[in-house]
Amino acid sequence: MEAVTHAARGRRKATSDGVQCDLAFLPEILTRQCRSLIESYHEVHGFASLPNMLWQFRMGPLIERHAELRQLLRRASTTRSAKKANEGFVRIATTILSLEILASSFAGWSAIYPVAGETARDLLQRSAHGPHMPLMDFYLYPPKQISAAAVAALAPPHSRSTDEAGLYRASKPELQGEKRALQYASLLRG
Repeated sequence: MEAVTHAARGRRKATSDGVQCDLAFLPEILTRQCRSLIESYHEVHGFASLPNMLWQFRMGPLIERHAELRQLLRRASTTRSAKKANEGFVRIATTILSLEILASSFAGWSAIYPVAGETARDLLQRSAHGPHMPLMDFYLYPPKQISAAAVAALAPPHSRSTDEAGLYRASKPELQGEKRALQYASLLRG
């Protein structure tokens, strides 16, 4: 119930191009895990590629639609400090990856946070993001195989109630290979 209450706290604000949603509905634990995944990837491969990735994946309309993301982009792209710039781009990518995970029902997150999942789906559809989840594809599904470490890093917490397995099955996860990804996660936990 706490999850639904937290997700329902997201406030809607009107903008000139429609309805905009406050991004406070994103579950904190999911955003922490997404941030950890993104930071660990870019610590190995370099943070310089992150702004280019956001551009190549055409995240501009989504970023422009939300004041918080717009402000982060403005600060990150105009600061002289590489550390502050990296921080801003990581926060943008973290938010978008969290939205994609909730919208796609990856690993049962939308079953645990149903209101947040529905809000994320609506938000991505309004932003012309469509069914394609580019950051999930990039971070979770490398070209040859599913990243077991990434799946394990994004698995929901162990302190779930017993009826959540039924909620997960009811959410009908839509990603191909999700069963394989969950097998990797269970192997890593075991």
